[in-house]
Order: sequence, then C-alpha cells, then structure tokens
Amino acid sequence: MTADRSAGLAETARALAEGEVSARELAERTLARIETAQPRLNAFRLVRAEAATAEADAADRELAAGKRLPLLGVPVAVKDDTDVAGEPTAFGCPGDFPAKTEDAEAVRRLRAAGAVIVGKTNTCELGQWPFTEGPAFGDTRNPWHTGHTPGGSSGGSAAAVAAGLVPAALGSDGAGSVRIPAAWTHLVGIKPQRGRISTWPWPEAFNGITVNGPLARTVADAALLLDMTSGNHADDLHQPPAIRAAEAATREPGRLRIALSLGMPFTATPKRLHPLVRGKVVALAERLAALGHDVSEADPRYGQIGLAFVPRATAGVADWVRRVPDPSLLDPRTREAARLGRLLGGAPLRLSRRAEATLHRRVGAVFDTYDVVLAPTTATPPPAVGTMAALSGWRTDQAMIAACPYAWPWNVLGWPGVNVPAGRVGSGLPVGAQLLGPAGSEPLLISLAAQLEDDLRWHEDWPSPLADAQAAP
Repeated sequence: MTADRSAGLAETARALAEGEVSARELAERTLARIETAQPRLNAFRLVRAEAATAEADAADRELAAGKRLPLLGVPVAVKDDTDVAGEPTAFGCPGDFPAKTEDAEAVRRLRAAGAVIVGKTNTCELGQWPFTEGPAFGDTRNPWHTGHTPGGSSGGSAAAVAAGLVPAALGSDGAGSVRIPAAWTHLVGIKPQRGRISTWPWPEAFNGITVNGPLARTVADAALLLDMTSGNHADDLHQPPAIRAAEAATREPGRLRIALSLGMPFTATPKRLHPLVRGKVVALAERLAALGHDVSEADPRYGQIGLAFVPRATAGVADWVRRVPDPSLLDPRTREAARLGRLLGGAPLRLSRRAEATLHRRVGAVFDTYDVVLAPTTATPPPAVGTMAALSGWRTDQAMIAACPYAWPWNVLGWPGVNVPAGRVGSGLPVGAQLLGPAGSEPLLISLAAQLEDDLRWHEDWPSPLADAQAAP
C-alpha cells in the first residue's frame, strides 16, 4: 500500500491487518498530508500529531500480537463539537476552552474499534450555518475549488475527506450539516435515525434535532463508520433498534417506488431551485428509473414544519452559549439566536416537540405510496467563501434558507437521509441529492445509494490537488 490518498476506510483497515503498512507509517503520512493542506484548506481546528502517533504505535503493538479490530490503526477525524479526552471542544467558538476529561460515547466506540483520532475538524459557531468560517479559526475551503465553501457545519470533516487527508470523518447534522457539505464536496454523507449514534455526554443534542453522522467517499465506507460509531450510552434519550449498515451496502435494494420531490417546505423567505442543480437531480432520478425503479414526482406534505424547528434550534444555541467561557466573543448572530432561544425555550419549545407526532403522520403519509423520497440536498451549488460573512442575522437566515431549504425537515422528524453525489456543475462544483426515508430506514437507503454508486462510480472522481481555478455555477 502506498501513500495514495485514494485508499478508503475498509481498504486501509485491510492493508493494516495484512501488514502492507504499519499504523505508524500511516499516521505519519496522514499527518504530513494534513500539514501540507492546512494552509490551503484549513480543515482542522486541532491536529493531534503527538497523541495520534502514540495511538498508532499502540495499534502496531496490537497488530503484531495478532489482535484484529475493524478499524485498528486507521486514521479518522471528528468534528469539533465532539469530545475527545485531553482536547478542548470549542464547537467553532472563540475563547479558552478547557480540555475534556472523557471521550464522547461516539469517540469511545471509535477507539474500541481501533481507530486513531488524528484531529478535530472545523465547524462554524455552534453549527448554525451552511458554511465553515469564523474568526476563531478562519475560513475552511472546498478542495474542489478553494474560492468556495465546503458547506457546513461539518465543513472541516467534509474538506478533510474530499481532499483525501483522512479516509472518513465524523460530523453532525442539525439542519443538514452532514448532508450539505457532503453534497458540496462530492461525498456520501449519512444522517442516521435520531439516537443511532450517541450524542453523549448530552442525552440528546439541540432538543433532538442534531445527530452524529459519517462522511466518506463511498457508501461502504460511510456504512462501516456508521456501524462502528452506532450504539448508545445508558442515559441517551433515544435508543433505536440496531441495524447492520455495512451489510446493507452489499445488498440489492430491490425494485422501489421513488418520489422525486423538488418542492420546498414553506419558510416565508425567497428561494429557488437553481436550474443546474435541478438538472442534476432529475438526471439522477432518470438513472434510478433506468435501474428498474418506479420514479414519479410527489412532495411530502410538510405544512408549517418550520414552527417545530426554530424553537428547538435556537433553544439549543442558547444552551450552548451558557457553556462558552466568554459569550462576548461570539458572533453577534450567535448572540441574537441565543436571545431568541431563551424566549422560545419554554412553552414554544414544548409545543414544538409535541407537534412531532402529528408531523410524523402527515409527512410520513408519503411512504404509504413510496418507499424512498429523492430530493435535492441544496438548492444551489456551493457559494463563494465569505458570501454570508458580513450579513446580519436575518439576512444570513434568508441566504442560508435560499441555498439550503431541503435538508432541515428531516431533522425535525428525526428520520434518516443519505446524501449522494449528483455530479458537478459550472466549472466543477459538486452538488448532491438526498435519499430520504421513514424511521429506521437506513439499510434501505444505504442499499439504494450503493446501487447508484456502482452505476455512476462517483468515488473515482477526485479534486485536483490545486483546485483553485475560477469557477462559476
């Protein structure tokens, strides 16, 4: 095995187990790639060079002793909203954060699988926006074109995987924050069922709208990382039945009824599906039809689902702001969202949570007729870096809803969705589509995504190491 960036999660694990490369060699190559790319991409908030090397040495000793674990010695990254023992969790915020004393449950499970945690990736302040920029860490850039954002809020994880710095990474998704950067960096991103991956030390994150999820180049790698991080702490509020994601990636999905949904949930703000994105999603629907599926246009009945989202999201921001060492350093938009969250954190929050059962019935009625919903992941290609940097809170909300109106309803519902690459537009900017299903449908969505991947071979397409030419969607 060479230092080729193309080796994925499963291939890297196999090479380590068969002695083609040592964990120490692999860690050193990974850290060297990160160091080289950091000035251009700025994917990492924190690189654990010394700790990762020590973890790799420990993995080599275990490999030499004959021990085998699914990810033993494999380098992975986690988003900086997830606790890693000995490191701070700043979640995109400025200030002096203390080091955490314990791993988050998801990281504990990664370590139990043998993974080497090479660093923590950048995210915008408290995961609020579909870009990864901020005064605490700078601008994270898209490997396909460094003038554009990789999306957010898991933009650092997406940039790291898309550039081949790590074979896979963990992100989190509260309004599309795994699926959006996956779409804009040509990756597979899985938003699992609520509770599938523990958010402990929090019994739930952002009042249940945020979940952890994997980003990888292939469906099989994303499914493997999902399996390795799935499971619960005893005190998690949501504990769905177990699934076998990696096994699902090897199965044919069967002939499915698929709803092509281009309609947007109501938000009372201007928005429009970009014609180039529409064209790519429609082309994906045509490929699904060519693969034997029954595809027709239909939209879920979203209604006023936004009323059930805003209190949960802003109250979650308010909770996090209370943990920040110096809230005066935060972006004014964050402080504004926290003020709104404090106002909505009582009766409106309780009402928004009680509305979920009704929303499940109304939106879920689409699955009486269809097995899967196919929708755009975003309405536009990735914006240029800095597009939303100087906007007011309201203007930022308008801009991000216009760019990303499709992903967030599934966070309210708590149901799974998988972003798949839909192709590239303009001068090479990636866009994506979501495969959406009801509760517990990850295996079906993963099987369908794997079938599409086998047909389209998107994982064979890589960004240039110097993807800096001018691009316009």
